[in-house]
Amino acid sequence: MLIERTNNNQITITVSSSVDSFGLQRLIDYIKYLEATAKSKAKQSDVDKLADEVNASWWEKNRKRFIK
Repeated sequence: MLIERTNNNQITITVSSSVDSFGLQRLIDYIKYLEATAKSKAKQSDVDKLADEVNASWWEKNRKRFIK
């Protein structure tokens, strides 16, 4: 594995092709999450509340697909 910091304030990570692509994709998704939330001022409790509301709404719309 090779990790380099470039002149334009970016980091380049080079890994062997033998690395599990599923695990690597999960790592990339987590890094994207860190980038997206880096400047967020949201509190975890607010995020949890919003997630609960979204999940409840989704379940109401999709319940019939799973329970017959």
